[in-house]
Amino acid sequence: MLPQLHRHPWMDEEIEAFREQVRRYIAGELTPHMDHWRRQGYIPREVWHTFGQMGFLLPEIEETYGGAGASLAYQLVVQDELAKAEVPATTAVHSIATHYILDYGTAAQKQRWLPKLVSGGLLAGIAMTEPGCGSDLQALRTRARLEGNEYVIDGSKTFITNGFTANLLVVAVRTGEAGSRGVSLIILETENLAGFQVGKRLEKLGQHASDTAELSFNHVRVPVEHLLGETAGKGFAQLMSQLPYERLLLAVPAAAVIERAVELTLEYTQQRKVFGQTLYELQNTRFKLAECATLAHVVRTFVNDCTQRLLDGQLDDTAAYMAKWWCTEQQHKVTDECLQLFGGYGYITEYPIARMYADARVQRIYGGANEIMKELIARRLPA
Repeated sequence: MLPQLHRHPWMDEEIEAFREQVRRYIAGELTPHMDHWRRQGYIPREVWHTFGQMGFLLPEIEETYGGAGASLAYQLVVQDELAKAEVPATTAVHSIATHYILDYGTAAQKQRWLPKLVSGGLLAGIAMTEPGCGSDLQALRTRARLEGNEYVIDGSKTFITNGFTANLLVVAVRTGEAGSRGVSLIILETENLAGFQVGKRLEKLGQHASDTAELSFNHVRVPVEHLLGETAGKGFAQLMSQLPYERLLLAVPAAAVIERAVELTLEYTQQRKVFGQTLYELQNTRFKLAECATLAHVVRTFVNDCTQRLLDGQLDDTAAYMAKWWCTEQQHKVTDECLQLFGGYGYITEYPIARMYADARVQRIYGGANEIMKELIARRLPA
């Protein structure tokens, strides 16, 4: 085990008991199926319905809508344990999409969708990225035009996590002029929705159990009541306001994977014999593991502090950007160093370290590329 860290106020006995429940459930109900789900390229939607019934899907949603009314720390604990078990970020995306509805939806929209999102009856995705529009959402081209009491949507999306399995999508569309003021969010229930089509599931370097798909919208008609909130043109502001929480949903798994990689490598090097001694007895191995363990400690300390600040309402955008880029960079670095210590076995996907290395690469890209994070931080620096 890695050294114990300073305990923040949010790390109380109740949340640790919850963590243990989540850990046991994942080990018993998800881990035995992960190899199969990686081969087929997705986790069946029904799996998350059971997860929701256990209270693990959206514990932070208020009781009025079927949640536990817990703090966001509970969701972050779920993501921590899922990442340690190599379960992809399906439920993190689901949580982000749900929070858009929770924070900006009308009373009718919340009543319609939140209970099903909490229970897992609906699995959510977010359709923002387009073939010619990545981090620059102001340039998106998927358009929704108003015809009577309906929006008619035309366009396409790509790299959509949960795109294949989700049956509710928060879709970023252009409802007005060019730039940020013309962006809106529209909610789609995709089951048997005319004009909506899921393209091919994209073959990825890693995250093989996470379905990523292309989507197309050909004269898709939805009631005007599916516009998130009551006023068009608020989508960009809605997306931006969730950033601190969303960035932590990437930093927490980074911390979890770093810790797991160090634990696995420590165990392997203490057993692996080379030149008549264990690999761990070589000074280079011990120094490398000392470096990785230090990074694990610093990353987790930073993430725990950011979590406390989030719960206290004091996590600013800049700190969240820093957490996203720096923690994911360390994830990539540590998994690479640990893989090297496994030698040839580190390149074999039967070994978790190989999968963790491949899975880590996208962390520096999605959720806002790390170069974008650095640019946003630089803009906030004193002139």
